[in-house]
Amino acid sequence: MLQENTGVKDQPAGIKPVVLGLTAVFLTYFLFSLMTFGQNIAAPMIAADLNGMALYSWAISLPMLGAAFVTLLFGKLSDLYGRRTMLLVSLALFLIGAVLAAVSQTFVFNIAARVVNAMGFGALAALCFSVIGDMYAPVERSKWTGLLQISAALAGIIGPTLVGMITDNLSWRYFFWATVPVAVLCAALVIIGIPGRTQRIAHKIDYLGAILLAIATSSMILGFSFADKNLWASFRVSGLLLISLVSWVLFVLLERKVEEPILDPQTFTNRTFITAAAAALLSFFGFVGIMNYYPLFLQGVQGTNATVSGHVLTPFTVLMAIMGIPAGFLLAKTKRYKWLLVTSYGVLTLAMFLMVLFTQASPLWLGVLVMILGGLGVGSIPTINILVVQFALPKRLLGIAVAAIFFMVALGNAVAPAILGTVMNSTYEKKLEELLPDGLERHIDAATLESFADPRVLMSREAMTELRDTFNRIEGRGPALFDQTIQAIRSALQSGLRILFLVGSVALLLAFLLILTIPEVSMDVEVQDKNPTS
Repeated sequence: MLQENTGVKDQPAGIKPVVLGLTAVFLTYFLFSLMTFGQNIAAPMIAADLNGMALYSWAISLPMLGAAFVTLLFGKLSDLYGRRTMLLVSLALFLIGAVLAAVSQTFVFNIAARVVNAMGFGALAALCFSVIGDMYAPVERSKWTGLLQISAALAGIIGPTLVGMITDNLSWRYFFWATVPVAVLCAALVIIGIPGRTQRIAHKIDYLGAILLAIATSSMILGFSFADKNLWASFRVSGLLLISLVSWVLFVLLERKVEEPILDPQTFTNRTFITAAAAALLSFFGFVGIMNYYPLFLQGVQGTNATVSGHVLTPFTVLMAIMGIPAGFLLAKTKRYKWLLVTSYGVLTLAMFLMVLFTQASPLWLGVLVMILGGLGVGSIPTINILVVQFALPKRLLGIAVAAIFFMVALGNAVAPAILGTVMNSTYEKKLEELLPDGLERHIDAATLESFADPRVLMSREAMTELRDTFNRIEGRGPALFDQTIQAIRSALQSGLRILFLVGSVALLLAFLLILTIPEVSMDVEVQDKNPTS
């Protein structure tokens, strides 16, 4: 049953306005999912082509930093100015970032373009689910929140394989170009199908809160990222993390006092929300390991191409999407969510621990089985979290509640690669030094030796051909030394990635233990608003 959204135009009678609104939401969420799944498959080749493997973790962390910031900010602004306005702003940023990424000539420029793109698509999912929350009563909201995962399922089915084929046969640039017309169509449907606000109410924007939030998140991500090449005692690491801590404290204190806070105090004092959010953040150490670094394992360690890695990852992305559908209906029927959360986190944790056992010789079918297990585990978590925070907090905070859980997700997606990348790179460098053939420095120049710190040679045909030619110029042992060197790079990368998977597994175990404590709140009774006039 459709609900009237305060300050939003009433839905006209009839089916057509509802269909147009749902079409806009479903296609926009499809675009979000396609970008999420697709860029992970293309990422290793982008880094290899633009000579940026040393900055691989930054290419994950910095876009997610942008996504984390706008998710919370746009969620609050959507409560004030309407979902349609913020959806259009998000799609505009998405378009600009996609075009800039497609034409980028350096890896640093590509990262910057993807930050702009992430600032667009980062808020899309939260806004889509908020629109569903506006349209439907709680029980029907559970069903439609689950059904929205059909869009993600379609993106999961076609995304990884299609992007892999585009990357192998054309260029990763065509992937970014392909998203442009979809984004334009989404914007047109949003204008037609999503009602805008009719009320004009003066609002006080929490600018200081936004600044503190930006400082807190950026200094935290940069601090963890700099740990890769700097001592923890240095200002670039400890200093930035201290700035982040102070900024977070000031942000929380400020939000308790301002008239219209970005993050309402009822969110960070609600135990159900805090438990779900903290577990979601920790879970992304495992999720990033699968989505961002398993393709690197497949392409770098096991020597597959982007298309094959897309095939292997497809069961995970598909199940991750479609499991939200039965989860939504189960929640609507049983009105209980804790058992679903506990089961999902348990299965995902098991899958991540199995990945620690992967080696260069592991068969691809084993990877497919583990991806199936991981997809079954992770699939229902987003749907449950989105619904739980809506049930745990007042309806007035619907937009910011959904945005806040996505903010924690984006924060986890930004923090995780910064820490995981540091762990992987340090292990890789130490292992590579042990495994390179003895006396190799007598046969090749220092610049070539230094280039081994970047394993891009494993995924770049040009780099591999150039390195082979260098070794072929060595009399006698050239081909043998080449094979030994390549194997050393593969083995060192394998060691780094297995440690990364282990760290992700431990973080997931902590998330599982934490979710065991989550309170069960009623799905039928509206939560009493402690500050209804704000």
